[in-house]
Amino acid sequence: MRRGRLVLALAAAATLTLAGCSSGDGGDTDTDAGATSEETEATGGAEGTIKIGIKFDQPGMGFQDGSEYTGFDVDVAKFVAGELGYGEDQIEWVQAPSAQRETLLQNGQVDMIFATYSITDKRKEVVSFAGPYFVAGQDLLVAADDDSISGPEDLEGKNLCSVTGSTSAQRIKDEYAAGTNLLEQPGYAECVTALTAGTVDAVTTDDIILAGLAAVPANEGKVKVVGNPFSEENYGVGLPKESDQCEAINEAITKMVDDGTWQELLDKNVGASGYKANEDLNPPTPAACA
Repeated sequence: MRRGRLVLALAAAATLTLAGCSSGDGGDTDTDAGATSEETEATGGAEGTIKIGIKFDQPGMGFQDGSEYTGFDVDVAKFVAGELGYGEDQIEWVQAPSAQRETLLQNGQVDMIFATYSITDKRKEVVSFAGPYFVAGQDLLVAADDDSISGPEDLEGKNLCSVTGSTSAQRIKDEYAAGTNLLEQPGYAECVTALTAGTVDAVTTDDIILAGLAAVPANEGKVKVVGNPFSEENYGVGLPKESDQCEAINEAITKMVDDGTWQELLDKNVGASGYKANEDLNPPTPAACA
């Protein structure tokens, strides 16, 4: 992108030089056209900035490394923002922990959220959603040498870690193993640390998130994904209740799927882990906007 801007700048400079040596209105027209092209590439056509909430601690999905942001959610957000007219330089990334997502939207601290944000009826009472753009399944991460846990029903009396504000751990207690001892942490990295230290027996969240965690070099060979998903998690784009962008976002998601970009982004971000998305559910078709 920087090389493109340099070419445009040099072209504009050459046009100005020629205009200074000639008379008439033609030079002014060329100069204006050059400025317009530069502005379009820099801003994407929309004015101002857009604040997008993502996770900062989920390798493969939403991860911050200094000033760099990577992951499937991040790349999907860039694509959608581009379709809405925002260049990457206009995106302001905001950390969106699970427990704070509704608050961030309600208080206007973000314009939208791409943060492994499962669409649920309870959440739709206070926020809106576009999408889904991905369907994951809840699974378990255990120690690499642990063969005693093959599903959520094996967690009775054992220690389980999940993130504060997530629906994952509560589902296990409500539907599978009421006697599970729950440890809540602010992020999944802390949960994996507890698992490798032997403090907990398992970590639970969506399979694609666990795959990203297992693929981190520091965790390789120490943990494994059980590979027995037991839910459907429809990842949506979180929006404020009053937002009018649902239709445009759904159109962007549909385009992303149809032109092959969706699969490219998935392979780029989690393909190395060996994870395969459920082909019966993915890629999903966005639901009608309410």
